[in-house]
Amino acid sequence: MPERVYDFQGQSFHKLRQACLRRGALFKDPLFPATDQSLFYKRQPPPGLTWKRPRVEKLWSKLQDMKMMTRNCGHLRLASSGKKNSLLTGRNLKQNQICKDPRLFVDGISTRDLHQGSLGNCWMVAAISCLASEPSLWKKVIPDHLNQEWNPKRPDLYAGIFHFRFWRLGRWMDVVVDDRLPVSEDGVLLFCRSATPREFWSALLEKAYAKLNGCYEALEGGNTAEALIDFTGGVSEPLSLDREALRLHSDQRRALFQTLTKVHECKSLITCSIRGETVESVLECGLVRGHAYGITAVRKVRLGEKVLKTGGTSRLFMVRMRNPWGTTDWTGAWSQRSEQWQQLSRAERDKMGLVVRDVGEFWMDFEDFCQHFTDVVVCRLVERTLLWPRFRWREVSCYGEWLDKRSRCGGCINHRDTFLHNPQFMFEVRAKEEEVLICLQQEDRRMWRKNGKGENLPIGFEVLKVEVNRSSRVQCVAEQAASSIYMDSRSVTLRGTLALGRYVVLPTTFLPGVTGRFLLRLFSHSHIRLRELREDLPSPSVLHCLLPQPTVVTTVYLRRASGLSPPKQTAPDVYAVVRCENDNVRTRVFKESGNPEFNLRTIFYRRYPNTDISVEVWHIPVPSHAAHKHTGLVMNLRGGRSRSGLRGCVYLETSSSVCLTDL
Repeated sequence: MPERVYDFQGQSFHKLRQACLRRGALFKDPLFPATDQSLFYKRQPPPGLTWKRPRVEKLWSKLQDMKMMTRNCGHLRLASSGKKNSLLTGRNLKQNQICKDPRLFVDGISTRDLHQGSLGNCWMVAAISCLASEPSLWKKVIPDHLNQEWNPKRPDLYAGIFHFRFWRLGRWMDVVVDDRLPVSEDGVLLFCRSATPREFWSALLEKAYAKLNGCYEALEGGNTAEALIDFTGGVSEPLSLDREALRLHSDQRRALFQTLTKVHECKSLITCSIRGETVESVLECGLVRGHAYGITAVRKVRLGEKVLKTGGTSRLFMVRMRNPWGTTDWTGAWSQRSEQWQQLSRAERDKMGLVVRDVGEFWMDFEDFCQHFTDVVVCRLVERTLLWPRFRWREVSCYGEWLDKRSRCGGCINHRDTFLHNPQFMFEVRAKEEEVLICLQQEDRRMWRKNGKGENLPIGFEVLKVEVNRSSRVQCVAEQAASSIYMDSRSVTLRGTLALGRYVVLPTTFLPGVTGRFLLRLFSHSHIRLRELREDLPSPSVLHCLLPQPTVVTTVYLRRASGLSPPKQTAPDVYAVVRCENDNVRTRVFKESGNPEFNLRTIFYRRYPNTDISVEVWHIPVPSHAAHKHTGLVMNLRGGRSRSGLRGCVYLETSSSVCLTDL
């Protein structure tokens, strides 16, 4: 389904382009000018830095077409209203352009078009290299790319303006930039560039991303997971690798390899890195610590007899890596000049799929990969379609804020007095169990780095299991179903399986009193509704408005039952019902269970405190005839007698309070 796209900073690409074409002038972006403030906020620009356009031939052509030029000693002088204007020379015009025949793309788009440059943004370049391998992804980030391409046959249609799209906090933002790029003293692009000098898509994409984040220097240091989300709108899930366990246990290595294989087959994006105190320090094997690599292929291969004779195994698990620097530094087994490759012909390599496509790519044995790398980031893509196949993730989301004015910033669960003051969002699992993926994303603060406020907040969330009939805010922590980690990242993710029931998610900052905006996303394979709980008490219906107001709140936790069937007899199908006044809540049916684990939590706001709350346990016999009869065991909270003569015990817990906001 098409998604709405928002103009970043109110700049419309099509309106600005048409205005430039009408004036016959190349676009100059007033919101991201070709000045030092667009480059750095701390350090000084290198000496000799200039801003140049890929091509200014159009401007030169317009000057030649104008009848107002006079030639003077090889110089061009413009005359207008009898006043003397600035002096331009053919040499100066050439100095203001980078090349004669620029292109947005040369022979398509690939990972070899990415060389990092002098900026410490390998995290972003690694993410773009993953993006470049999948056309359906980069075409979304570089919209109508054919219309943005230089057209040598129609130079009059070029306006020096480009636009790119990035996903930010649930919205696709369209970012406009001009084509002026920072160039070093020796005439080379200062930052990201292509191996082909006349190709500029990567440099212009980086400029748009720098504008989105405030300036180029704001891209120094970052998290690959953040960039993957910005480029795809997907969900990044970090995987921390236990190198010692993976080294000792082949079954764990195999399980991880199968996970990466499935992820890669689903066209998800994968990056990895080696954690360390010293960033971008080179190890003996040639890999770089603290540097982001992209995984471009995951392959299981069978080796021929030539390799087996050298002592190898018949089957290998392999991964293909890419270094954003465009160099192949890995020196271990299956590196570029290793002896393993000498045993294979080009045809054998192609047959096994062991192909190196681009500069900077290399293959590794998966065992070596597990020995060196410590972190893997998987970006799972989310497709929004009208028809949802069963294996696709469905997404629901809600925006929220940690607000100081409403005391909606209570901190993590360690702060028991204020934790439940945080925003609360409820959802319900209707199946027996459901795999869910919960993602909390905070607003981006990188663009505030100029003001010294660009650090992410430490964030996380708790998932509480609540009463199945709850419809108001949680006032007491009864059962923690899941907890995320807390980290100062733009995104925190938790994936797990939840049982049937109703749940409340509390997104929080680590410390109380910290404010900010966030987006809560929940993914599942079935339809789940997510909504914020705003009221401390449930809203009364029209009928209930005519009745006395509740005076007592009671929770009933029906844990289990036992001994419902005599020994050596087949247990019946059973279910339970909890009744209070005009409300009743029932469990699912437990098949052939004499000792069912109900785990049913209910809450009742009672108008008549002296009225009994009853718990009924029903069993469903299967007689020889077609009709089904129900018999039941009814017990109230003061104890009672069995109407059916069944034996057994029901285990439950209750809690009551005259303060309706206590439970």
